[in-house]
Amino acid sequence: MAATSHLNSKLNFSQIHHRYLHPIRAHRRNHTNSLRPAKYAVLGAGFAGLSVAWHLLKMTPKGSSVCVDVIDEIGIGGGASGSSGGLLHPYSPKARVLWRGGECWNECMKLLDIAERTQTANCVSDGPIVWRRGILRPSMTLKNTEILKQNAQNCLRSCNIEILDSDSVSSIIPGLSMPFNCALRIPSAVNIHPKRYLQALFLACQNLAMEDGKEIHLLQKSFDYLREFAGEYDSVIICLGANVDMLPELSGKLPLRTCRGVIAHMRLPANSNKGEFKADSPSILSEAWLAIQSPRDALIGSTWEWNSRNYSSKVSDEESSIALENVLLPKASAVYPAIRKWEFVRASAGLRAMPPLTVHGSLPLLGSVNGALGSEDGSGCRYWVIAGLGSRGLLYHGLVGKLMAQAVVSSDESIIPSELVSWKDENMWFSKHITTV
Repeated sequence: MAATSHLNSKLNFSQIHHRYLHPIRAHRRNHTNSLRPAKYAVLGAGFAGLSVAWHLLKMTPKGSSVCVDVIDEIGIGGGASGSSGGLLHPYSPKARVLWRGGECWNECMKLLDIAERTQTANCVSDGPIVWRRGILRPSMTLKNTEILKQNAQNCLRSCNIEILDSDSVSSIIPGLSMPFNCALRIPSAVNIHPKRYLQALFLACQNLAMEDGKEIHLLQKSFDYLREFAGEYDSVIICLGANVDMLPELSGKLPLRTCRGVIAHMRLPANSNKGEFKADSPSILSEAWLAIQSPRDALIGSTWEWNSRNYSSKVSDEESSIALENVLLPKASAVYPAIRKWEFVRASAGLRAMPPLTVHGSLPLLGSVNGALGSEDGSGCRYWVIAGLGSRGLLYHGLVGKLMAQAVVSSDESIIPSELVSWKDENMWFSKHITTV
């Protein structure tokens, strides 16, 4: 099947999704066939999955016979990635220097730039991918004030942090609560629209495949076992987030906890201007965050329901009411009282896969998981996993996707930093989880 063609006409992303949806192949090619392309299956079309897909295409030589199938039953951004708030900054609220914070930031900025340029070049837009207005974090406790000051001193060179007083903040966001006369401003922080970003990044993958003579397909199909992919693919990269636990071969075998988060979309009533944000107002980071999308539209989040098994992005009226009245509005109005005058539009949710805490912080889990499948199946297929990006999936996805693609292309797990694969040793993973499914 030829690589996808360039789009010259103006289309919205839903049209692109329909136009480039390919059915899975019914046949399997012989491994001895020298013309057989290197075939990779990427399970999951969220932040991690599309980062891996992009880097697999980018790292393989131009003109080489390569096929990447991105497989997701729901589609692009249908899981927790598509329901995230989209606030992006290399900042730790606990004054801890983030793991490779500068690298994570730079790799993410590269992918955002690629997505934006693709959106412009293909005349495809449902609205902006990125709002570059920065983030404000006001101090709400005395302890928090000291942490904010430490953050300002220890900030990355690539992400400047300023300390502002009440007068300075009131000129930026009037009415913001400032009980301790201190707030951090991160001018370079951004707010992204997750689904627009992911759709544009997939389109960038299609364009790159066409230019380099490679193939990439989006396959909306369900699957029950990892072994279904044996013989069809050289490598399978599992980027399913919390859904990884639904695979029988890996269920209960990764040191992850689930956490469901509900986000509310709020809008200022049409007959009111009081409480309207400025066109360049930054988003707000506090006990609850407010992601400002326009002077009259904002997202507020998020709730933290630990050990949830609710994988749906849909939110019932009861769940949204409880989340809004018991958690989101009380926390958001404590920092921005005017939000109580806004109207609730809708709610969405995502189930995050949270990793264990290590000496380096809460880090994603990467590595080969062939051990989970027991004896080799003889097909030569290799299985890899990216999991546990947690609440920092947007920040981590560029770098971990790049590292995983390097490991997959070279068939060398040692390329992955040891701190990202140490979960296997620390949990005696291979000795506990060798199994036959």
